[in-house]
Amino acid sequence: MLKGISPLLSPELLKILAEMGHGDELVIGDGNFPAQSMGQRCVRADGHGGVELLDAILSLFPLDTFVEAPVSLMQVMPGTLEGDPPIWDEFRAVVERHQPGTRFEHVERFAFYDRARKAYACVATGEKALYACIILKKGVL
Repeated sequence: MLKGISPLLSPELLKILAEMGHGDELVIGDGNFPAQSMGQRCVRADGHGGVELLDAILSLFPLDTFVEAPVSLMQVMPGTLEGDPPIWDEFRAVVERHQPGTRFEHVERFAFYDRARKAYACVATGEKALYACIILKKGVL
């Protein structure tokens, strides 16, 4: 255990966050996301929700301020939900608390998968909410 660092952040995830450089991307996938087959590195965070993990990560992780939208959400497939997934409001609230004014973008499902394959790492969560997949672009301190 370390002072001031969330116990949700495993040693493996802390190492990955520290290794990442400006512009590298981190994917936080929900329980349905094929994280293990996507990224070069996959960290398991089974049993943890996406919102709680996002909050813990953003306590240490600066978002990129040199791009228009450093946070990306997987776009809802037509006919699967009415309106935005409720978890998106929770994601927005967490991001706003850590880095006010941050813009989000919506990425088509297969384009999201393509970006996930190129990401520095994927985190596989136990999140049960639908469309609870998010990509964070790392900034500088």
